[in-house]
Amino acid sequence: MDMEKYVCQICGYVYDPEAGDPERGIPPGTSFEDLPEDWQCPICGATKMNFMSFAAVMGGFR
Repeated sequence: MDMEKYVCQICGYVYDPEAGDPERGIPPGTSFEDLPEDWQCPICGATKMNFMSFAAVMGGFR
C-alpha cells in the first residue's frame, strides 16, 4: 500500500494518508489511491487529477 503524501497543484494542500480526511469520512490510513474517485481537495475543491505525489513535487526529497 502506497502511503505517499500528495499535493494539490492548485492550492498546495497536502493529503497525508496517515491523517486521512475525517471531516469527509476518510479514515486515517487511507492511501491516496484508495480515495473515492469523486473525492475533492478540502481547500479548493480540485479533483484527484490535480494532485501530484509529494516526492515528485520535491524532486525525490522528503
